[in-house]
Amino acid sequence: METNAEPEQPRHTTNAAGPPIRQLFRDVIADRMQGPRPPQAAMLFDGEVDPCWDDDQSFLSDFYSEILHQDTCQPATADGLALVSALAVDDRVPARHRFQAVGLLFRAATVAERHLAETWPATPQHADPGSEARARSAVQAHVPTLLARWSAECPAVRLALAGLAVVFPTDRTLPALTPRLRTFTHQHPQGTDIGDYVRFVLVLATQNDDQILTATEKLTDAYWMGTARGVPGRPRALHLLGQMLTKVGIGLTRAPARQ
Repeated sequence: METNAEPEQPRHTTNAAGPPIRQLFRDVIADRMQGPRPPQAAMLFDGEVDPCWDDDQSFLSDFYSEILHQDTCQPATADGLALVSALAVDDRVPARHRFQAVGLLFRAATVAERHLAETWPATPQHADPGSEARARSAVQAHVPTLLARWSAECPAVRLALAGLAVVFPTDRTLPALTPRLRTFTHQHPQGTDIGDYVRFVLVLATQNDDQILTATEKLTDAYWMGTARGVPGRPRALHLLGQMLTKVGIGLTRAPARQ
Protein backbone atom coordinates (compact mmCIF):
# COMPACT_ATOMS: atom_id res chain seq x y z
CA MET A 1 0.00 0.00 0.00
CA GLU A 2 1.34 3.41 -0.92
CA THR A 3 1.73 5.51 2.22
CA ASN A 4 3.21 8.53 0.41
CA ALA A 5 6.10 8.28 2.84
CA GLU A 6 9.50 9.40 1.65
CA PRO A 7 12.20 6.71 1.74
CA GLU A 8 14.52 6.84 4.68
CA GLN A 9 17.73 8.71 3.94
CA PRO A 10 21.09 7.79 5.50
CA ARG A 11 22.05 9.88 8.53
CA HIS A 12 25.67 10.93 8.53
CA THR A 13 25.66 13.75 11.07
CA THR A 14 23.25 15.33 13.50
CA ASN A 15 23.25 19.12 13.51
CA ALA A 16 22.56 21.39 16.44
CA ALA A 17 18.81 21.34 15.77
CA GLY A 18 18.59 17.58 16.26
CA PRO A 19 17.24 14.91 13.91
CA PRO A 20 15.39 16.05 10.77
CA ILE A 21 11.99 14.91 12.08
CA ARG A 22 12.44 17.15 15.13
CA GLN A 23 13.09 20.12 12.87
CA LEU A 24 10.05 19.30 10.76
CA PHE A 25 7.76 18.86 13.79
CA ARG A 26 9.01 22.16 15.19
CA ASP A 27 8.19 23.98 11.95
CA VAL A 28 4.70 22.46 11.81
CA ILE A 29 3.88 23.32 15.41
CA ALA A 30 5.29 26.83 15.05
CA ASP A 31 2.95 27.40 12.10
CA ARG A 32 -0.13 25.75 13.57
CA MET A 33 -0.05 26.64 17.26
CA GLN A 34 0.11 30.30 18.16
CA GLY A 35 0.38 31.48 21.75
CA PRO A 36 1.12 29.22 24.74
CA ARG A 37 2.04 25.66 23.82
CA PRO A 38 1.77 22.43 25.81
CA PRO A 39 4.77 21.63 28.02
CA GLN A 40 5.84 18.78 25.73
CA ALA A 41 6.57 21.34 23.00
CA ALA A 42 9.78 22.14 24.87
CA MET A 43 11.24 19.01 23.29
CA LEU A 44 10.85 20.73 19.92
CA PHE A 45 11.84 24.28 20.75
CA ASP A 46 14.49 24.08 23.47
CA GLY A 47 17.92 25.02 22.15
CA GLU A 48 19.64 22.16 23.96
CA VAL A 49 19.45 18.87 22.05
CA ASP A 50 19.62 15.52 23.82
CA PRO A 51 22.72 13.69 22.53
CA CYS A 52 20.73 10.45 22.56
CA TRP A 53 18.62 11.80 19.67
CA ASP A 54 21.02 10.49 17.07
CA ASP A 55 18.27 9.69 14.56
CA ASP A 56 14.59 10.25 13.92
CA GLN A 57 13.48 7.12 15.76
CA SER A 58 15.28 7.91 19.00
CA PHE A 59 13.71 11.37 19.08
CA LEU A 60 10.24 10.09 18.19
CA SER A 61 10.37 7.48 20.94
CA ASP A 62 11.15 10.13 23.55
CA PHE A 63 8.70 12.67 22.15
CA TYR A 64 5.70 10.33 22.07
CA SER A 65 6.63 8.89 25.46
CA GLU A 66 6.58 12.40 26.91
CA ILE A 67 2.93 12.66 25.83
CA LEU A 68 1.66 9.12 26.50
CA HIS A 69 4.20 7.55 28.83
CA GLN A 70 4.27 3.75 28.63
CA ASP A 71 0.68 3.76 27.39
CA THR A 72 -0.60 5.58 30.48
CA CYS A 73 -2.23 8.98 30.78
CA GLN A 74 -0.79 11.62 33.07
CA PRO A 75 -2.12 15.10 33.96
CA ALA A 76 -0.32 16.73 31.01
CA THR A 77 -1.30 14.08 28.44
CA ALA A 78 -4.47 15.87 27.29
CA ASP A 79 -2.52 19.07 26.57
CA GLY A 80 0.18 17.20 24.67
CA LEU A 81 -2.37 15.56 22.39
CA ALA A 82 -2.91 18.95 20.76
CA LEU A 83 0.63 18.61 19.37
CA VAL A 84 -0.12 15.14 18.02
CA SER A 85 -3.34 16.31 16.39
CA ALA A 86 -1.59 19.22 14.70
CA LEU A 87 1.04 16.86 13.27
CA ALA A 88 -1.61 14.39 12.09
CA VAL A 89 -3.30 16.95 9.82
CA ASP A 90 -0.25 18.54 8.21
CA ASP A 91 0.82 17.24 4.80
CA ARG A 92 4.42 18.20 5.45
CA VAL A 93 4.57 15.33 7.93
CA PRO A 94 5.32 12.06 6.09
CA ALA A 95 2.43 9.61 5.90
CA ARG A 96 4.08 7.02 8.14
CA HIS A 97 4.33 9.64 10.90
CA ARG A 98 0.74 10.82 10.37
CA PHE A 99 -0.30 7.18 10.77
CA GLN A 100 1.68 6.99 14.02
CA ALA A 101 0.11 10.23 15.25
CA VAL A 102 -3.43 8.98 14.64
CA GLY A 103 -2.49 5.68 16.25
CA LEU A 104 -1.27 7.51 19.36
CA LEU A 105 -4.56 9.43 19.50
CA PHE A 106 -6.40 6.10 19.35
CA ARG A 107 -4.30 4.69 22.20
CA ALA A 108 -4.78 7.78 24.34
CA ALA A 109 -8.53 7.72 23.83
CA THR A 110 -8.84 4.03 24.71
CA VAL A 111 -6.37 3.66 27.58
CA ALA A 112 -9.05 3.08 30.22
CA GLU A 113 -10.91 0.39 28.27
CA ARG A 114 -7.83 -1.41 27.01
CA HIS A 115 -6.17 -1.58 30.41
CA LEU A 116 -9.39 -2.69 32.06
CA ALA A 117 -9.58 -5.55 29.56
CA GLU A 118 -6.01 -6.56 30.40
CA THR A 119 -6.34 -6.53 34.20
CA TRP A 120 -9.97 -7.54 34.76
CA PRO A 121 -11.33 -7.95 37.38
CA ALA A 122 -8.58 -5.96 39.08
CA THR A 123 -8.23 -2.21 38.64
CA PRO A 124 -5.35 -1.20 36.31
CA GLN A 125 -2.35 -0.52 38.51
CA HIS A 126 -1.44 2.86 37.04
CA ALA A 127 -4.92 4.09 36.25
CA ASP A 128 -5.54 7.83 36.46
CA PRO A 129 -9.26 8.19 35.70
CA GLY A 130 -9.18 11.98 35.64
CA SER A 131 -6.28 12.18 33.20
CA GLU A 132 -7.76 9.40 31.06
CA ALA A 133 -11.10 11.21 30.81
CA ARG A 134 -9.41 14.48 29.85
CA ALA A 135 -7.29 12.71 27.23
CA ARG A 136 -10.36 11.07 25.74
CA SER A 137 -12.17 14.41 25.56
CA ALA A 138 -9.13 16.04 23.99
CA VAL A 139 -8.99 13.42 21.24
CA GLN A 140 -12.74 13.62 20.66
CA ALA A 141 -12.49 17.35 20.08
CA HIS A 142 -10.07 16.76 17.19
CA VAL A 143 -11.86 13.82 15.54
CA PRO A 144 -14.08 15.90 13.18
CA THR A 145 -11.03 17.70 11.76
CA LEU A 146 -9.15 14.44 11.35
CA LEU A 147 -12.02 12.62 9.63
CA ALA A 148 -12.64 15.59 7.34
CA ARG A 149 -9.27 14.79 5.74
CA TRP A 150 -10.38 11.30 4.66
CA SER A 151 -10.64 12.00 0.92
CA ALA A 152 -7.24 13.70 0.87
CA GLU A 153 -5.47 11.07 2.98
CA CYS A 154 -3.42 8.13 1.76
CA PRO A 155 -4.78 4.59 2.31
CA ALA A 156 -2.51 3.88 5.29
CA VAL A 157 -3.72 6.85 7.31
CA ARG A 158 -7.33 6.05 6.39
CA LEU A 159 -6.91 2.73 8.17
CA ALA A 160 -5.94 4.51 11.38
CA LEU A 161 -8.76 7.05 10.97
CA ALA A 162 -11.27 4.21 10.63
CA GLY A 163 -10.25 2.91 14.05
CA LEU A 164 -10.66 6.35 15.55
CA ALA A 165 -14.09 6.72 13.94
CA VAL A 166 -15.53 3.71 15.79
CA VAL A 167 -14.10 4.90 19.10
CA PHE A 168 -16.25 8.04 18.73
CA PRO A 169 -19.26 6.85 16.71
CA THR A 170 -21.81 9.31 15.36
CA ASP A 171 -24.88 8.96 13.17
CA ARG A 172 -22.89 10.59 10.40
CA THR A 173 -19.58 8.75 10.56
CA LEU A 174 -20.79 5.18 11.08
CA PRO A 175 -22.82 4.84 7.84
CA ALA A 176 -19.94 6.43 5.92
CA LEU A 177 -17.47 3.72 6.93
CA THR A 178 -18.89 0.96 4.75
CA PRO A 179 -18.46 2.76 1.40
CA ARG A 180 -15.20 4.31 2.54
CA LEU A 181 -13.70 0.94 3.41
CA ARG A 182 -15.12 -0.99 0.45
CA THR A 183 -11.85 -0.84 -1.51
CA PHE A 184 -9.98 -2.36 1.43
CA THR A 185 -12.44 -5.23 1.76
CA HIS A 186 -12.20 -5.92 -1.98
CA GLN A 187 -8.41 -5.94 -2.07
CA HIS A 188 -7.53 -7.39 1.35
CA PRO A 189 -9.30 -10.71 2.04
CA GLN A 190 -10.30 -12.06 5.40
CA GLY A 191 -7.36 -13.71 7.10
CA THR A 192 -4.92 -10.90 6.25
CA ASP A 193 -3.96 -8.27 8.80
CA ILE A 194 -5.57 -5.39 6.91
CA GLY A 195 -8.55 -7.47 5.82
CA ASP A 196 -9.35 -8.64 9.35
CA TYR A 197 -8.82 -5.18 10.81
CA VAL A 198 -11.14 -3.47 8.33
CA ARG A 199 -13.85 -6.10 8.72
CA PHE A 200 -13.68 -5.79 12.51
CA VAL A 201 -14.01 -2.01 12.24
CA LEU A 202 -17.16 -2.54 10.17
CA VAL A 203 -18.55 -4.93 12.79
CA LEU A 204 -17.92 -2.32 15.48
CA ALA A 205 -19.71 0.23 13.33
CA THR A 206 -22.89 -1.84 13.50
CA GLN A 207 -23.04 -1.18 17.27
CA ASN A 208 -24.67 -4.60 17.54
CA ASP A 209 -23.43 -6.09 20.81
CA ASP A 210 -24.04 -9.69 19.76
CA GLN A 211 -22.18 -9.31 16.47
CA ILE A 212 -19.31 -7.50 18.16
CA LEU A 213 -18.97 -10.18 20.84
CA THR A 214 -19.02 -12.96 18.24
CA ALA A 215 -16.37 -11.27 16.09
CA THR A 216 -14.20 -10.45 19.12
CA GLU A 217 -14.22 -14.03 20.35
CA LYS A 218 -13.65 -15.48 16.88
CA LEU A 219 -10.62 -13.28 16.26
CA THR A 220 -9.05 -13.67 19.69
CA ASP A 221 -9.54 -17.43 19.58
CA ALA A 222 -7.72 -17.42 16.23
CA TYR A 223 -4.48 -15.59 16.91
CA TRP A 224 -4.86 -12.40 18.96
CA MET A 225 -4.19 -11.92 22.65
CA GLY A 226 -7.45 -12.75 24.35
CA THR A 227 -9.10 -11.23 27.41
CA ALA A 228 -11.20 -12.68 30.21
CA ARG A 229 -14.74 -13.48 29.09
CA GLY A 230 -16.11 -11.49 32.02
CA VAL A 231 -14.72 -8.23 30.62
CA PRO A 232 -17.45 -5.92 29.29
CA GLY A 233 -17.82 -6.05 25.53
CA ARG A 234 -16.54 -2.60 24.58
CA PRO A 235 -13.23 -2.88 26.49
CA ARG A 236 -12.67 -6.34 24.98
CA ALA A 237 -13.34 -5.03 21.49
CA LEU A 238 -11.11 -1.96 21.84
CA HIS A 239 -8.33 -4.06 23.34
CA LEU A 240 -8.48 -6.27 20.23
CA LEU A 241 -8.76 -3.32 17.84
CA GLY A 242 -5.67 -1.74 19.40
CA GLN A 243 -3.66 -4.91 18.83
CA MET A 244 -4.83 -5.09 15.24
CA LEU A 245 -4.01 -1.45 14.49
CA THR A 246 -0.51 -1.90 15.92
CA LYS A 247 0.12 -4.96 13.75
CA VAL A 248 -1.21 -3.23 10.64
CA GLY A 249 1.16 -0.33 11.31
CA ILE A 250 4.13 -2.67 11.69
CA GLY A 251 3.24 -4.35 8.41
CA LEU A 252 2.95 -1.06 6.57
CA THR A 253 6.34 0.06 7.89
CA ARG A 254 8.18 -3.14 7.02
CA ALA A 255 6.85 -3.72 3.54
CA PRO A 256 4.63 -1.53 1.38
CA ALA A 257 1.31 -3.25 0.80
CA ARG A 258 -0.66 -3.00 -2.43
CA GLN A 259 -3.71 -0.83 -2.69
